[in-house]
Amino acid sequence: MGKYVAARLIQLAFVMIGVSVVVFVTMHLLPGDVAQLLLGDHATNEQLQRLREQLGLDQPVWIQYARFMRGALTGDLGTSVQSNRPALDDVVAAFPVTLQLALASLMLASLGGVPIGVLSAVWRGSRFDTVVMTLTLFGVSMPIFWLGLMLLVLFAAGLGWLPVGGLMPVGLDPPRITGMSVIDSLLSGNATMIGASLRHMLLPAVTLASVPLALIARITRAEVLAAATLDHVRTARAKGVTEAQVITRHILRNAAIPIVTVIGLQLGLLLSGAVLTETIYSLPGLGRLMVDSILSRDYPVVQAGALFIAGLFVMVNLVVDILYAALDPRISRA
Repeated sequence: MGKYVAARLIQLAFVMIGVSVVVFVTMHLLPGDVAQLLLGDHATNEQLQRLREQLGLDQPVWIQYARFMRGALTGDLGTSVQSNRPALDDVVAAFPVTLQLALASLMLASLGGVPIGVLSAVWRGSRFDTVVMTLTLFGVSMPIFWLGLMLLVLFAAGLGWLPVGGLMPVGLDPPRITGMSVIDSLLSGNATMIGASLRHMLLPAVTLASVPLALIARITRAEVLAAATLDHVRTARAKGVTEAQVITRHILRNAAIPIVTVIGLQLGLLLSGAVLTETIYSLPGLGRLMVDSILSRDYPVVQAGALFIAGLFVMVNLVVDILYAALDPRISRA
């Protein structure tokens, strides 16, 4: 197991280096001048040149990249040109909102997708199976921004059951402990704050969970059907083992690796892909910070955010790989 994890860590190190190169080069290929954007159209050439020197933009690209990597290894990813704070601090401050949204969405998707997929496989060909497959097809195909807007129009603007956006009502702020409004409200013990935080998180979580839930349900159904044809499953049924025990002890155990895979990958995708949801519901998360920073050409924040998200993604993949080996020891010996 130790060699297996070490090999994965080496692979992930090369992945992070590749990501850093792509992010750095991409940002410098974008049209526009950061100095001009910051100083405005009325800045003189001398002022522009002085700012470029301060930001290091007058150096060759490879020197800029070397400075960037040296700072990244020490945790110094530059200073935001908008907030004048360390770029990594801005990223870390926005991350709890995205983490809360991703975990809530993944919980809804997993708790809904796995049982639905199992039941659909058990009742294969039934009306329930047909309805589930139809709805999951819509779930996979439906654009997130459209679903978010429709839910917003129906439940917030139309019926008025849920808030339009934001993390909490104006004037009602829980003590900042973790940065996640729901957790902080629970820790405060204030019932009003708990209810408000859950109501504000419901629509964004449902919106973001739509695609993962559909994928998890379809993968679970397919893997359960495949595992049900294995010899030891037929033997268990022949011995008189109850159907519930066959499903939980034999079928789901064999189907666990693909299901864990898709759930783990969905967590990484949710952490990195919540941009539209955060924008629709006005959530001050990492995705929205990245969009605002790209539009304002805030290089340090964009680079810090991209590396942070990439690091999270590869760590999630590492955890999934370790779970592979735990579920099937043959993998770590391969």
